Amino acid sequence: MARNAARPIVKVRSTAGTGYTYVTRKNRRNDPDRMVLRKYDPVARRHVEFREDR
Repeated sequence: MARNAARPIVKVRSTAGTGYTYVTRKNRRNDPDRMVLRKYDPVARRHVEFREDR
């Protein structure tokens, strides 16, 4: 199966400054802006915002 160009793989980086990243997919048609997720940062040991890194 070919990968869908509408759902690219993106890295989301922690805003806590720890350098921790998650890798996920997003639908470019529905969410053309940069993705912001609230996830757990194990280095900071708390939930923080993760912003899409390009």
